[in-house]
Amino acid sequence: MKLSRYLLGLLLPPVGVFLTYGVSTTLIINVLLTLLGYVPGMIHAVWAIQKHFEKTEQEQSSVQ
Repeated sequence: MKLSRYLLGLLLPPVGVFLTYGVSTTLIINVLLTLLGYVPGMIHAVWAIQKHFEKTEQEQSSVQ
């Protein structure tokens, strides 16, 4: 699942962000960046997906 989100973040940046965050400010920022240029949207998508996975892993480790 992680790999598919990264691939979507590279190919269709807003879709990858939407599957990770749902409808949120992160998605709106990504759509705007993608409209301004494909590469900035792609970079933001990969960064946002990575931060989401880091946060969830940190939360899971602190619970245990």
